[in-house]
Amino acid sequence: QVLRKSLQRGFALSTGSFFLYEAHKLISGFAEVHASFKVEEVIEQADYLYGSGETEKLYGLLVQHKNSDDAELLWRLARASRDLAQLSSTSAEEKRQLAYEALEYAKKALEKNESNFAAHKWYAICLSDVGDFEGIKTKIGNAIVIKEHFQRAIELNPKDATTIHLIGIWCYSFAEMPWYQRKIAAALFATPPTSTFQEALRYFHMAEEADPNFYSKNLLFLGKTYLKLNNKKMALLWLSKAKEYPAHTEEDKQVQKEALELLNSI
Repeated sequence: QVLRKSLQRGFALSTGSFFLYEAHKLISGFAEVHASFKVEEVIEQADYLYGSGETEKLYGLLVQHKNSDDAELLWRLARASRDLAQLSSTSAEEKRQLAYEALEYAKKALEKNESNFAAHKWYAICLSDVGDFEGIKTKIGNAIVIKEHFQRAIELNPKDATTIHLIGIWCYSFAEMPWYQRKIAAALFATPPTSTFQEALRYFHMAEEADPNFYSKNLLFLGKTYLKLNNKKMALLWLSKAKEYPAHTEEDKQVQKEALELLNSI
């Protein structure tokens, strides 16, 4: 009888433990689903704010999740930090701080998911931005790494027009590099990175083919590159498109202004 009672008590305890374990699993499952749902909800809100040009609100939303392990949230935070730094209302010291913040968020996104094309793209962009604060030597020194991350982003997502455009910008920058910067590049690399305006033009057209009229700056750089190649007819065409592009962001307004200045100079 004592043995029977002991067995019954043991069974009751093991049954209780089993139910507790199952309840724990169920609650954990709900928590995971809830966490996943929350991330998706934040991303949805973030994309809406980004599309509406609400840069400060977007940063305010995403910076609350800076300790997240989700690469999708982190690269969006890197982008939002950078966009905030670009605003004319942001002070010089804040611009610097935000540039370094953005790089950290992008780096973390990349660590969390190396297969995320946007993490590669924004890491490259932010690394380039930081070079503006660290001098031309650092900027040129990072050039190969920047291009490699852009190329990796395109491998992961060949239809992303923005990344294709950014490789075009990379090529354009090296094509117009002044002699003293070329000297620095030659000192840093056994084979210094070089490019041509023709190569830059090819990427800008590829970006336009991937997503027509997607970005005011791509239209502007098509015009600027044709100017460099002394093709005024095509330069007029693309600069006019850049000038007429609807200004949704502060960058669009700056593009309109530069396009108008260039048109008046032709």
